[in-house]
Amino acid sequence: MRQSAYFFKTSKTAPKDDVSINARLLEQGGFIKKEMAGVYSFLPLGFRVLAKIENIIREEMDKIGANEMLMPALQPKENWLATKRWDSMEVLFKIDSQHGYQIALGPTHEEIVTPLATTVINSYRDLPKAVYHIQTKFRDEARAKSGLLRGREFRMKDLYSFHANEADLGHYYAIAGKAYDAIFKRLGFEAIYTEASGGSFSKYSHEFQVEIENGEDTIYVCNKCSLAKNKEIYTSESVCTNCKVSDYRETKASEVGNIFELKTKFSEALGLHYTAEDGSRKLVYMGCYGMGSSRIMGVLVEKFSDLDGIIWPAAAAPFQVHLIALAGKESSEVLASADKLYTDLQKAGIEVLYDDRADKSAGEKFADSDLIGLPKRIVISARTLSENSVELKRRDNSQAELVILNQIIKYLASDA
Repeated sequence: MRQSAYFFKTSKTAPKDDVSINARLLEQGGFIKKEMAGVYSFLPLGFRVLAKIENIIREEMDKIGANEMLMPALQPKENWLATKRWDSMEVLFKIDSQHGYQIALGPTHEEIVTPLATTVINSYRDLPKAVYHIQTKFRDEARAKSGLLRGREFRMKDLYSFHANEADLGHYYAIAGKAYDAIFKRLGFEAIYTEASGGSFSKYSHEFQVEIENGEDTIYVCNKCSLAKNKEIYTSESVCTNCKVSDYRETKASEVGNIFELKTKFSEALGLHYTAEDGSRKLVYMGCYGMGSSRIMGVLVEKFSDLDGIIWPAAAAPFQVHLIALAGKESSEVLASADKLYTDLQKAGIEVLYDDRADKSAGEKFADSDLIGLPKRIVISARTLSENSVELKRRDNSQAELVILNQIIKYLASDA
């Protein structure tokens, strides 16, 4: 993509109403634009990051046998009344139609997926099943803050599983947890498995927390096995569920996913039964597994950045290479070489953002490159061409190196 034609622009001015690192860098870098408190547009550069994250999520969900679908954001009030959550969920957006009825703007999808399952699940032979979707969600947060970390409109993956009994639910629950670990590792970070309150569902639910300096959560991590407890269920007398010791460290973190054993709460409220082998009618056991893809994007920026800008992990980066042409008096030769390399990189399947802007100085181009944070930067100038080379620099390294021009694509391929 030629930067001169791309629908984005960087800014030197930090947002005044949000001091979080992710809000500042993503807005200044031209990834997102704030429309109102807790609501953002994802510009082309930011949408590429979001798509990378969500494609990784899809691949790992598919591996554990879940089927992708899409459920509506508008949900019938009747379903929420049946589960008794119409009045109890404080963040639920309630919409008054001009035609005299009310609907919910979906913050989650148990009230949709459970009735849907009654059309598919009738017998023990129909179990287990698992479906997921990735969709924009809405929550009427009292105080939207911290950029993409707490919004009123956000992207989320919901996975729902259906089982004949609690043991089978527990088996899939563990499989889903491992899939979550795989997703986070592919994105370049480790998430801490954290016990949280299970509410009315079970003794525990589990969160996946990422340690960041400005995290909005406090967790307590076992020094022996790294299983953590959320602040809400931790006491000074707490003993690790896994290794039975009481030796914790306190840290700040941000949640990037959570999983719940819903058991029969929603199947009972919404009439989801199956016929067992003995002919009896039984309630279906359910699990719920959430992951905020837009929130992950914000956490990545909080975790992988420096004073100059973002440092994208390769798996989430919108492009892999930032090609910069520094054209002085020898502009025709430099631009011709840069144009050819741009074409060659594309043919080789290497995602490249080409800074071909003629009205920007070298300093401005380098500052924008650091702010945007692509994994590798290639510079072509009269100086590099005098040595038949390009300058290659990794965003996470202060040192640059010269690579022979006609070997750079092979070099990048071997270094992927």
